[in-house]
Amino acid sequence: MSYSIRPNVPGGTYFFTVHLQDQNSDLLVSHIDLLRHATRLCVNRWPVAIDAAVVLPSKLHMIWTLPEGDTDFSKRWRMIKSTFSRHAPAPAYVPPSQQRRGGKGIWQRGFWEHSIRDEQDLALHMHLIRSAPIHAGLAKGPSAWPYSSFYKARTGQGRTKVRTIAPVPSSPNPKAVVTSIQTLQIGASENC
Repeated sequence: MSYSIRPNVPGGTYFFTVHLQDQNSDLLVSHIDLLRHATRLCVNRWPVAIDAAVVLPSKLHMIWTLPEGDTDFSKRWRMIKSTFSRHAPAPAYVPPSQQRRGGKGIWQRGFWEHSIRDEQDLALHMHLIRSAPIHAGLAKGPSAWPYSSFYKARTGQGRTKVRTIAPVPSSPNPKAVVTSIQTLQIGASENC
């Protein structure tokens, strides 16, 4: 059994990727209201700021900022995944390993998380969220995908605009994003 050491940053900002077990499934977008409900229940019970999010057919990416002094993002994901699984239709095939644990076979175990280190790291991960529907061939632009916080910000449907520390240009090359941000920051400091 493998163990991972997770960073312990109270009130930190994190980038997450969560996958469905079946990578060919469209369960997340076909049951988007259920996913939204599960997320709202979690946020009501254990507050977290969702700075950006994109839901693709079989995976989702989110950037969360935890409350001051809080480091437990695992319990939040556990609640979202279990609430969604309880009410979503069971897949046709459930792997034996999940059957033994009593799982429904919807989600891959765990999730991938990354602790955001600085403004450039945040800009890079915002870019990943913006460009995910484009790279998946689901939309022509970041604000054209309806299951993205960038779509909500464009249409005014979101609670608030996505919080960014630095401008996040839409570019197919993440390194170009960081370079353009550095150029903007240098230009702004020269104007002072």
